[in-house]
Amino acid sequence: MKNKIPKKIHIIGSVGSGKTTLAKRLSRKLNVPFYELDNVVWKRQKSVDIRRTDEERKEYLNSIIQSDTWIIEGVHNEDWVASSFYNAELIIYLDTKYSIRTYRIIKRFVLQKLGLEKSNYKPTIIIFFKMFKWNRHFEDVGKPNFFNKFGIYSDKLLVVANKKSIDSYSK
Repeated sequence: MKNKIPKKIHIIGSVGSGKTTLAKRLSRKLNVPFYELDNVVWKRQKSVDIRRTDEERKEYLNSIIQSDTWIIEGVHNEDWVASSFYNAELIIYLDTKYSIRTYRIIKRFVLQKLGLEKSNYKPTIIIFFKMFKWNRHFEDVGKPNFFNKFGIYSDKLLVVANKKSIDSYSK
């Protein structure tokens, strides 16, 4: 894999870890489409988002995975995304510091409220506080769960702990 440029990449990390930013950069650089797992879970509509059924979610994710090239990014590491990790040529785990993720959550909320940053959801105060909860949960539960379940893919796993490493990989 060292000489081969991966065309199937799964990026995982907590809220505010830099998943979407990295996915967008790699998408442009490699000319590969990227998909947000949140948009696999939710049907985005103007008035209200609707959660896909388990079957709809599975079908949608499988349609992405079966394509020749993709970058999938998201916080999810439950069983329903196992096929994405299995089929990925490269798994990038963003292990961004907790304090940096917290700062980014605050910054994102302010920018979204000011209309300077686009979001797939309405940036409410409820969602804002949930992001802190999700961030903590990922640190305490999601991270160990990921390595317990998907550590078997260590041969295609890249753990990135800081922005400098992300920038050097994606530029």
